[in-house]
This record gives sequence, structure tokens and C-alpha cells, in this order.
Amino acid sequence: MKFRLIAIAASVSLLVGCPDNDNNGDTTQTTRSYTVTVKNLTPNQPLSPLAVLAHNDQYRLFSVGEAASDGLEILAESGDNSSVLAEKETNTNVGYSFSGTGVVLPGNSDTITFTIDPTQASLISVASMLVNTNDGFVGETQLDLTSLAVGASLNMNMAVWDSGTENNDESAASIPGPAAGGEGFNSARDDNNRVSFHAGVISLDDGLATSVLNATHRFLNPGARLSITRTE
Repeated sequence: MKFRLIAIAASVSLLVGCPDNDNNGDTTQTTRSYTVTVKNLTPNQPLSPLAVLAHNDQYRLFSVGEAASDGLEILAESGDNSSVLAEKETNTNVGYSFSGTGVVLPGNSDTITFTIDPTQASLISVASMLVNTNDGFVGETQLDLTSLAVGASLNMNMAVWDSGTENNDESAASIPGPAAGGEGFNSARDDNNRVSFHAGVISLDDGLATSVLNATHRFLNPGARLSITRTE
């Protein structure tokens, strides 16, 4: 099955319960509320709708040097976050899933607000595709929220990763973003099949004759800025 970026419909999960009273780190509190904001730091790489999972310590969205899951492959190749979000239903270690509101353009941000029960999920993972790449994504996994007090924030840079599931040929047929509008997800894995640090795009301007990309599509790490704030 193949996806195009223009066909992405971001999935939004429903929250169960409501926030309890503020008690700054009391682990007996029934619920806690947070905002997650991702800012796109690239010059010309739109980010696909965010995927945020809240889970326990038995779950990892990805591990460097290991094969990407099917859901992460789909997100990293097409920008479609629905399969990652569906892990709430298919993986007992994932308690909650949340979607961003849409594509995050360069220089812009998207914020997700949610409430969780910390006894069910105390860590989060975040991911989004750089859509003018073959299978590049920004992502962080197993971020521990247990010590975050009300009003406090966790801020960090997000590295760009290569899912290792699609050859980085940068061709018009394989780039799903506005630079080409080509194919998104393809189930064939024709790269090294392991998540690794992204080396960046080459582009036509730098000598890759088959590339549909130009110098504006290049990026340096970090690719995004992540901010998590506990609000209740």
C-alpha cells in the first residue's frame, strides 16, 4: 500500500478522565496535564503531523541501530502518523496517543495539550517526518515526566534520524513532500534496515543528478525544538 502526504488525515485520540488538583509532584495524584510543543528549525522541510505516545518504561518508539517498527516506517516514509497512534490499541504498554493538528511549516510550531494518569503512563515519545526526505524524521523516545513539577518545562533539541527503510535517492518518485509529491510509504525495505543518525540530503545543487531537492532542502541538526510543560 502507498500513501501520499496530501492524503494524510491526522488522528486525534480521546482522553479519558479530567485533571485533578495541582500538587507539584505527588505521585498519588490521579491525573496530570501537559503541553508538548515542537518547533520546526529547518529552512525548507515541513514536518508531518506530530505523533505523541504516553507509555510505560517497557515501550520504545525506536532504538538507534535497530530496525524500525512498521508504524514508524510508515510515518518516516509518508508522514502518516495513524499507525504509530494505533499502538495505543495494539500495545498494552502504550496508554495514550495524541496527534498534532497538521503539517508544521519551517519556523512554525504545533502544540498538543493532554491529560494522563501517571500510574498508566509516565513517559512519552514524539515523532514527525521531514517530508522532503525519503525516510527522515525527528523523534525522541522514553522521555520521563515523573519529576516534572507543575509549571516546570523540559526543553531539548530533536535530532533528525534516518529510519533505514528507504534508500535516500531523493528522486521525484519517492519524496512525498511539496518538493515532489511522489510516493510515500512502500513496504519494501531497500536500505540498511536500522535507525541511525541522518547524514542529511545531498540535493541536485550538490551533485546528485537524480535528486529533486535543492540547497534549500538541506538541514543541520537539530531539526526541531521540543518543549514539554506540566500545566496541572
